Amino acid sequence: MRDDIKQRILGAVLAGGRARRFGGDKALALLHGRPLIEHAAEALARHAAAIVICGRTHEPYPGLADRPGTDMGPLAGLNAALHHAAEEGFEAVLTTGCDMPVLPDALAQALIGEGAAIVEGQYLLGYWPSALAPKLDAHLRENSDRSVRAWLAAVGPRQVAASPLPNINTPEDLERLENES
Repeated sequence: MRDDIKQRILGAVLAGGRARRFGGDKALALLHGRPLIEHAAEALARHAAAIVICGRTHEPYPGLADRPGTDMGPLAGLNAALHHAAEEGFEAVLTTGCDMPVLPDALAQALIGEGAAIVEGQYLLGYWPSALAPKLDAHLRENSDRSVRAWLAAVGPRQVAASPLPNINTPEDLERLENES
């Protein structure tokens, strides 16, 4: 990643979910002896000047409270990241879920570009101009459907095709990835 591009990007790990299917705190579940949230943060760090954790705290990264409040799903974490990015002078936010420990360099480069972009089938892995912060505020305030799909319909991001990426939703997913790598 070119340094001039990297300096304009905030990396944000969306980590405020309840992990119902996982049965516990999957952000802290260990993969190769380290929490998943750390793998996700390190994957973003290759492409962003700074990293934040949305929806919780996890040292050494700054934590952002979901905005406008908790229990609103991943869009509240994205909203917090967009506002933080705008306030700190970042042009955009590169996001991933805490359960996505891998971000290939070529995929990150394909996401970063003109306007919002997501990976097909992996809606939390995306690139969001910080100028979208007021639009997401309005969406969360005025729309009872706070799903990521509703937000995608409102924004119309580019969709980037990618080979399947590891996404840890169950203990079995984690065990499978641990054994494969």
